Amino acid sequence: MEAKHIDYFKNLLGIDNVYDDKAHLIAYCYDATRTRYQPDAVLFPRDEQDVSTILKYCNEHHIIITPRGAGSGFTGGALPANGGIILAFEKHMNKILEIDMENMVAVVQPGVINMALQKAVEAQGLFYPPDPASEEYSTIGGNVSENAGGMRAAKYGITKDYVMALRAVLPNGEIIRAGKRTIKDVAGYNIAGIIIASEGTLACITEITLKLIAKPKMSQTAMGIFPSVDDAMNAVYKTMAAGVTPVAMEFLDNLSINAVEQKYNKGLPKDAGAILITDVDGNTQDELTQQLDVIEKAFAENGCSGFKRAGSAEESKNLWFARRNASQCINIYGSKKLNEDITVPRSKLPALLKEIGKISEKYHVTVPCFGHTGDGNVHTNVMVDGSDPKQLEIGHHAIEEIFKATVALGGTLSGEHGIGLSKAPFMHLAFSDGEMELFRSIKKAFDPNNILNPSKMGL
Repeated sequence: MEAKHIDYFKNLLGIDNVYDDKAHLIAYCYDATRTRYQPDAVLFPRDEQDVSTILKYCNEHHIIITPRGAGSGFTGGALPANGGIILAFEKHMNKILEIDMENMVAVVQPGVINMALQKAVEAQGLFYPPDPASEEYSTIGGNVSENAGGMRAAKYGITKDYVMALRAVLPNGEIIRAGKRTIKDVAGYNIAGIIIASEGTLACITEITLKLIAKPKMSQTAMGIFPSVDDAMNAVYKTMAAGVTPVAMEFLDNLSINAVEQKYNKGLPKDAGAILITDVDGNTQDELTQQLDVIEKAFAENGCSGFKRAGSAEESKNLWFARRNASQCINIYGSKKLNEDITVPRSKLPALLKEIGKISEKYHVTVPCFGHTGDGNVHTNVMVDGSDPKQLEIGHHAIEEIFKATVALGGTLSGEHGIGLSKAPFMHLAFSDGEMELFRSIKKAFDPNNILNPSKMGL
């Protein structure tokens, strides 16, 4: 980047908010994918007006900008793949601006940490449900840009279900407001809905208005053990059909169970085909008991050989331990994890897991699976030796076949991680040429000079 541009940004933001030294460029060159692309500079805007001025200047000079939250994404959405500027929001634009008790909404800046918001609203007796695995460090702006989910999605939905309005800056510097602080709003196009999950390719989000709900008073955890993955998957959608919507319904297959057991020796059933872990919530113990009774009956009718209800917070934590630690344990099967978050209709889960088993055998790769079966979202992990190019090639072929099987079952390439760079080559599997061209037209309408996060989402 030319020195004159750096000088302009330093004059605008101050020298403490503009960095082009090696340490900062390395710190902001990677995300959870561990893929690295160095930016030319890192800027920390202090407010919305700074964002507007920066974007206007960059648009005029055709300087690429990559908006960034915490860099916790799994698909490269926040990577500066074409150099340019990282626009980082965590330093200054990280405040909860308002918690409106009367209208049950929160107004936040994009750099607010998800867990910080959850704690702040729960202190007021309210509840913000979206709980991605990265909730302790991911930002709300990043959650909105990727449409993050989480374990509570089975009952409460995902990020898009709570975004009521956004303030954002277009690439030309214009500030827009999309949506309203009202329960109903059918005036005009749903611009907020277009910006959600756009991965920073259309606009820079500067303020988010979120719906809150009342916090349930109690919750309880239970675990079911199944002889096969097929039995467990059937139990999932039949539980929902029985009239109970659990807060979470998570599963681990046999490979995941054994990985956790090998690493932590928690007394898990190593011969089980799968386990399901579920949470229910409500305002009385009777509500919880009634829900768990229905779940236990549905589990039993689908081959469950053991059902345990947590009797305390400590027991609940122990039941959840395997699911929360599965991802880090499966590295016993290979040094490189090709992790995908495919999603199908719940009734298609048994068929999906069967197809993954066939693909695993075809390519002679180990594929432990776990995830959010309550909403049909499965984390598939093709395990390979990361130092062996041949194994990596085989692993990617297996991933492509898994995507094809998912789409054939009416599913999608991603339930929560987004597309970014890593899934961009597979967009043609899920979308027609006409649909991809429509995406490109939307991108061009927002960003005619293509300065915002180019190369992402297969565009």
